[in-house]
Amino acid sequence: MKLTLLSPCIVVVCFASVALAQSPPQKALQSSTQILVVTTPDWNAVEGVLQRYERPRPHKKWKAVGNPITIVVGKNGLGWGAGLVPTDTLATRGTLDPVKKEGDGKSPAGVFRLGTAFGYAAQEQTGWRMPYVNLTQSVECVDDPGSKFYNRVVDRAAVSPDWNSSEHMLLSDGLYRWGIVVDHNANPVTPGSGSCVFMHIWLGRGKGTTGCTAMPQEQLESLLAWLDPARKPLLVQLPFPQYEELRRHWKLPDLPHSDHR
Repeated sequence: MKLTLLSPCIVVVCFASVALAQSPPQKALQSSTQILVVTTPDWNAVEGVLQRYERPRPHKKWKAVGNPITIVVGKNGLGWGAGLVPTDTLATRGTLDPVKKEGDGKSPAGVFRLGTAFGYAAQEQTGWRMPYVNLTQSVECVDDPGSKFYNRVVDRAAVSPDWNSSEHMLLSDGLYRWGIVVDHNANPVTPGSGSCVFMHIWLGRGKGTTGCTAMPQEQLESLLAWLDPARKPLLVQLPFPQYEELRRHWKLPDLPHSDHR
């Protein structure tokens, strides 16, 4: 997903193509030197653990950064999403594994690029390196599968709205005070496969989202200060059993079982 500045005055946040939909996750993982690993106990769990990892250059061993933190995912758990992992192959997806759909209350499982940071402040905090867009009252995320703007965050004032459903990004509860786009269902954009997936501030432990990954504000700020677009950061998000099955094949970090909650 990519947030695009169309002009100095008009911001449109577009879920643009940044990855080949059918590229194997190994290729993206090989070139990345920063990853966020999110694991949950199973497909239905709401709470999970996020651990940051980095390495000095591609192909080297991953090293944990900081302590694991508790996060929440969708209120109905996880389902295979559309990212760098083809979800139509049984080599990755089990026959009974859930697949994310629009409105299912699940966060996407798989490997995803991280896009642009966003927030209510006019400017990002000092030292942040990810591209940043300030959210305003007219910025919305379109979740109507029938709209040509489906799975895009757009400035209503800059386009001709054709949608019947959207999410206003400037929320009264402050959940999007800071956040970052997760590149889910971006290339190609498939109507009905899920939209508007972010990492953002949570409501608290055990309080699942509509399909995002959320955490305390302090932890999110630390994460955003650490991320560097030059290091091609990725989100790897899976139930722990699936992570263990795929870990060696994808050359992922070895997770302590104590991190699995």
